[in-house]
Amino acid sequence: MEVGQVKVAEDKDFENLKLLVDNHSGWKLDYSKNNIHVWTKNVSNTNFKMVKVKAVFADINPEQLYDVLHDPEYRKVWDQHMIEAKDIGCLNPNNDVGYYSMSCPKPLGNRDFVLQRSWLDLGNEKYILNHSVYHCQHPPRQGFIRATSYLTGYLVRSYPDIPGCELGYISQTDPQGTLPPWLVNRVTQIFGPKLIKDLQKASLGYLGWKAKHNPHWKPWHYPEQILSPRIKMHECVRSPAELEYKSEADAKLEAALVKHKKSKMKKEKNK
Repeated sequence: MEVGQVKVAEDKDFENLKLLVDNHSGWKLDYSKNNIHVWTKNVSNTNFKMVKVKAVFADINPEQLYDVLHDPEYRKVWDQHMIEAKDIGCLNPNNDVGYYSMSCPKPLGNRDFVLQRSWLDLGNEKYILNHSVYHCQHPPRQGFIRATSYLTGYLVRSYPDIPGCELGYISQTDPQGTLPPWLVNRVTQIFGPKLIKDLQKASLGYLGWKAKHNPHWKPWHYPEQILSPRIKMHECVRSPAELEYKSEADAKLEAALVKHKKSKMKKEKNK
């Protein structure tokens, strides 16, 4: 799905995630250690690389990992970077829109997102994916840079002859701001393995924690437990503040391109 597009995810959206996880053509292996592998791939029309991580957790069952990825209350426990997360509303029992803000390692400033999240549980394969959207009641906040997720996804798999589960993770994210792409790409490559290790540790502790914290509350499994309101599609647009910011950003970009073009013409003329 495209950035800003709010609609119920289709089979092709989940199939695209699976293809990205399984097809290594055009990907460069950057890290391989202890059953964790990290690849990067250049993407057209952007300087920010797509990152892929695959890992095998022999001591974690797939349902456990899937619940950890979903449970918003437990995320407060294990996600050291999360500042705030809240539901905005749902489209249906498998698609919702929410707000998420996070602290970033220096020299990056804190980022926030408005995301549509979609999920699908097929038993042996469990999918979660998100992309950035807009909501007029959740404009960029002071102290944060509004980042863009083109696609972030998790694929949790189980195999009859392999204990535990396999996790595939894909991320194509533009953090926005003024940092050079090479630095952002480097930080992202480091962040991938760390995320996987944090997830593994969190999954091992989840059953004990959940037994003491509303153990039967799992709205990602039981739609009747969903309390968030229905999304109003007319509200899934940029806020006035965002529109003004975008206009200013576009004007700056256009001015920079004109300046670059004039400089290039001048150099060619002086040759």
